Amino acid sequence: MILQPLVPVDGALPGPVLTEIASLYATNHAFFELSGDFPDPNRITVEQVAASLAGELAHDGAEVLLARSAGRLVGMAATLATHPDPASDDPDPWIGLLLVDATAHREGYGRAVATLVEDRFRAAGRTGVRIAVLDNNPKAMAFWESQGYTPLRRAEDRERGRACTVLRKPLAAP
Repeated sequence: MILQPLVPVDGALPGPVLTEIASLYATNHAFFELSGDFPDPNRITVEQVAASLAGELAHDGAEVLLARSAGRLVGMAATLATHPDPASDDPDPWIGLLLVDATAHREGYGRAVATLVEDRFRAAGRTGVRIAVLDNNPKAMAFWESQGYTPLRRAEDRERGRACTVLRKPLAAP
């Protein structure tokens, strides 16, 4: 599996890649029902995904990473180099979103993408990584805890004030 940064071309996301990403989002309608990120999780449009990705990439130090296996887009991760609140004293980078093609859940892609993201942060000298998991998503909580993340605190997410749990994983040197 390879992990590639999504790079806008002349300020826009490439159409074919955007279509692939929109298809990936569409397979995850159950997650988007929980998150409320889209008005109709069963009809996520390319335009909505483009706006969502633009929002992700608007933060300083943000990256959207595309995960491909045998050329096929199987997942993606949105990351932040630092907490988006400048007043925060949080030293860790964040995984803002990790999606895997829902038709390939439980095939190890989520674990592989998470590991590759952690490896990128570790290579950059980071000592830990955080993620906020929506409290109404026990499957996600179980996944992240199985990856070695431990709960730090309860919080509300910055975007919509949704109840979540912030988790952290230390990143030991290889």
